[in-house]
Amino acid sequence: MDVRQEATGLENDIVTQLLLSRGVAQEDVEQQRTPTLRGFLPDPSAFQDMDAAAERIAQAILGRETTTVYGDYDVDGATSAALLIRLLRMLGHDARYYIPDRLLEGYGPSGKALVQLGQEGSSLIVTVDCGAMAHDALAQAHDAGIDVIVVDHHKCSPELPKVAAMVNPNRLDESDIGAAHGHLAAVGVAFLLGIAIVRTLRGHGYFKDREEPNLMALLDLVALGTVADVAALHGLNRAFVAQGLKVMARRDNVGMSALIDASRLKRAPACSDLGFALGPRINAGGRVGESTLGVRLLTTEDPDEAASIAAQLSILNEERRVIEAEVQEAAEKQLDRQHNRSVIVVSGKGWHPGVIGIVAGRIKEKTGKPTLVIALDVENGDGELQGKGSGRSISGVDLGAAIISARQQGLLVAGGGHAMAAGLTVDENQVDALADWLDQKLARAVGLAMAQQIIQLDLALAPGGLTPSLVEMMDSAGPFGIGWPGPRVAVGPVRLVKADIVGTDHVRLIAAGQDGKSFKAIAFRAADSDMGQALLHGSKGRSLWLAGRVKIDDWASRPQAELHLEDAAWAD
Repeated sequence: MDVRQEATGLENDIVTQLLLSRGVAQEDVEQQRTPTLRGFLPDPSAFQDMDAAAERIAQAILGRETTTVYGDYDVDGATSAALLIRLLRMLGHDARYYIPDRLLEGYGPSGKALVQLGQEGSSLIVTVDCGAMAHDALAQAHDAGIDVIVVDHHKCSPELPKVAAMVNPNRLDESDIGAAHGHLAAVGVAFLLGIAIVRTLRGHGYFKDREEPNLMALLDLVALGTVADVAALHGLNRAFVAQGLKVMARRDNVGMSALIDASRLKRAPACSDLGFALGPRINAGGRVGESTLGVRLLTTEDPDEAASIAAQLSILNEERRVIEAEVQEAAEKQLDRQHNRSVIVVSGKGWHPGVIGIVAGRIKEKTGKPTLVIALDVENGDGELQGKGSGRSISGVDLGAAIISARQQGLLVAGGGHAMAAGLTVDENQVDALADWLDQKLARAVGLAMAQQIIQLDLALAPGGLTPSLVEMMDSAGPFGIGWPGPRVAVGPVRLVKADIVGTDHVRLIAAGQDGKSFKAIAFRAADSDMGQALLHGSKGRSLWLAGRVKIDDWASRPQAELHLEDAAWAD
């Protein structure tokens, strides 16, 4: 056996073990090793209202009706809107777009905006990543004679709004096949709708004298929206992201290419870049800037305009970081009073509502508990303060369902979401009652989830085994994310050669093993944690095992493997 064959055999063995450890059946290993749309794509017609939505949009195209895509202001909303707009352009039909202002209009469709769009000529409005629970707003549009199609993935109530069609795998009356895809982001649902639209138009003979659009070219948008919305990366979502990254690497989308350049990436984006570099910039427009910037960037064909918008989004992202740090500091001051709570609920006046979701995620990571952060910033009709809240949950705790129940209990003005994230509107005088109700409602689920929080290790090795080739082998089992966790390794036993703080609160390490090899490790935002303090001040002369995810550090003159630390244990 030559060296190349031996390396391939080793790679296959490691990847196979990773797949099997994630619950993949032996007979499905090859399908999961290289996830493709062919292997995972369902028939879109299996979803409730999919054919009705596709037919209505087809009729709008055939009849040259004015159509508006109404998107949410986050990455999933921006990519969903951009996908449908680009698809309609491919089909020879120009569509308008409307993205609400987060501060002035809040989340979801407003009746006023929908009716106004109708008065301006739109006979068809397609909402993306919003609308599942907007009963009042959609009723206003219905009464005004406007057809609305809802393309969403958020939790639904038993009673559906008055719309021409509701395409949402989380409908309570969804088919078994549709419900099995409840983990899709809205952009994934929009892609399935795109397939249905093209198929419907084909049935109408639309492509007798025109070329069918290349839907695969839109997968870069699907990948970005899926990862940035923290959708579970199993099944179809893995195929979307795996194939979407290939499309993204070609840089066919002018706006996406400018976004990559603005993120200072010198290589083709990896899955982690979508969540930590590209996604935050798109989000920055909706959080602290102009809500339409993301859609404008992802739909423009002008390189100069794309570069300008991408640069603007990068500046807004830096502003967002500063605002976020201020709100996080204020929010964390309230944590001491919540040690016995199963759900963390913090609120404050003057907090910027554009960053509360990020802060909720940070506190959730720090406490290990579902977290709601509420910005009390406007007056309700009774002259009292009202707050916008954003929540992030932990695996095993369905926060979206709890928020819908709280709304039904009269604790909220509005609210909805999905298992891992939720949004709400609440009167200030109901915040404490909401916190008490959530604490009682979710106590058992949180307790069970926290009891099951363990670090599952895939591999134990000495420092000499921590190499770039090992990282590349394990990465081939990706893309990794929520629902498809990246591999974790334990490295040791080692002694710390150096331990210090970089940035504001990251712990940087250099560790050496008994094999004479050393490596770098970093524990993000860990300086004030028990682990961070032990590494900084209590590890001298002691032997440890370090556990976490291995990454390639390509900032050095040559790529090196480093450990992103999640846990540590004494070896002596």
